[in-house]
Amino acid sequence: MANEREASQPLRRRGERMREAVLAATLGLLASEGLEGTTVNAVARAAGVHETSLYRRWKTRENLIFDALTVHADETLPDTGDVRQDLALLFGALSRFLATPQGAALLRLGAAHEGDLVEQGLRPYWNSRLERGESTVRRGIGRGELAAETDPRLLVEAIASLFFARVLLTGEPLGEDLAGRMVDLVLDGARPRSYRK
Repeated sequence: MANEREASQPLRRRGERMREAVLAATLGLLASEGLEGTTVNAVARAAGVHETSLYRRWKTRENLIFDALTVHADETLPDTGDVRQDLALLFGALSRFLATPQGAALLRLGAAHEGDLVEQGLRPYWNSRLERGESTVRRGIGRGELAAETDPRLLVEAIASLFFARVLLTGEPLGEDLAGRMVDLVLDGARPRSYRK
């Protein structure tokens, strides 16, 4: 009986301990219940904290979810010396992330929500990832692997759009070899003539 009462009462967590518990609970709910089931109330119950504490710190459900999804974002930028391999590694990591409930939720959050979160959070988040791809393309141009007139942003968006479309529109699987196949398809049009077969 005492254990049941303790489980139903919020814990008096504060600061970083509270944030860690809340973000872990948010990720757990996203994995088990999806975006729809990840409410502020459900997160508060799962983390054992007061719902008002979540609103005080994050203001909205979207801010909370965004914080949980981006706090451990992978910042590694491959640099193998080969533009094809670097882009395949970079977009392979994106593909694996988007294939998780958390990755799909982050993408859907941006597609479904307008306002401050998109302007101040999601748009800069996705732009920074696209910029990492652009720097990879620029290295390839500098090494002569890609034509000098290649538009780095357009090339990266062309590759990324397939993954976004599959998650948001078609529901087609994000297979393990998809990143490499898409990189090859896009790079064919960006290779200088000396690289083309």
